[in-house]
Amino acid sequence: MLRSLRFERAATVTRLTALAAPILAWASSAAAAPDAPAAPDPASPDATSVAASPDASAPDATAPDAPGFDGSDAPAEAAPETPPPESPAPEPATPSDAESAPAPADIAGAPETPPPPSVAAAPDAAPALAPEVAAPRASATVVAAAPSRAPWIGAMADLGLPDGATMSLVVRPIRSIRAHAGLSHNLISLGERVGVTWAPLSWWVSPTVSLEYGHYTDGNANPLVRAVSGDTMFSSAVLDRVGYNYANAHLGIELGRRWFTFYIHAGASRITSTIHNLSAETMSESAETTSVTFSKDPSVRLLTVSARIGFVVYLAK
Repeated sequence: MLRSLRFERAATVTRLTALAAPILAWASSAAAAPDAPAAPDPASPDATSVAASPDASAPDATAPDAPGFDGSDAPAEAAPETPPPESPAPEPATPSDAESAPAPADIAGAPETPPPPSVAAAPDAAPALAPEVAAPRASATVVAAAPSRAPWIGAMADLGLPDGATMSLVVRPIRSIRAHAGLSHNLISLGERVGVTWAPLSWWVSPTVSLEYGHYTDGNANPLVRAVSGDTMFSSAVLDRVGYNYANAHLGIELGRRWFTFYIHAGASRITSTIHNLSAETMSESAETTSVTFSKDPSVRLLTVSARIGFVVYLAK
């Protein structure tokens, strides 16, 4: 905008200088003449223009090449045109200058280009509502910690009849089921036992149901009889080989929950055994009477009451 104003001002000064040159020339010639200047001819166009103008020195802005005032029709000699001032070097355009800079048509003085027809602004369309996407929010819900797994490996020790004394390894695949297997001794021989126990409740006190099967190999029971009876001379051929198998079905109660359990079991047992050397025993007692012999060792089956007491210590989860 400033550049445009400067350019227009320079052009106006140039035009005024060109218009003032004839007037100054006429004024100087009139002052040098000996006689008073004659009145201007009313018929002369110059006189008309002078009379019509209240200010004789005011130039006609619309006629830059006006004729002279000497009464002749020849045009006045045009003053030498002053070259327009050099425009300063263009400065780098900035966003603010770019917005305020005039259009090329304003600078060159060319007829302005009619503005493009205004297009009626379309009514603002209602903004499309985008589907609301639920932003992830930090959950303040406290997740309950999963209950820790109950210990599942342990050791068991118990004492009873006909089990004898037993040490077992315990494995608990789930909380209510306990499986065990171990070695037993009945003061006669070594045996083994396996079984399973079901404890339905997870309380400190729970009823139980147990099933076991055990076996004792043949062993000499005479030392046990001597120790119990105190007769060091006692000996029996039948007690030289004593062994049996047994099966237990017990109900019981357990005290304890996780790492330690104490229990009492009682129920029924079925015992199966074979009596060895029975023929030799009967022959020694009836040397002078009728003797009884057996073609094979007889088998004995006995259903009896049984019980045991023990505890379980869990070692690892």
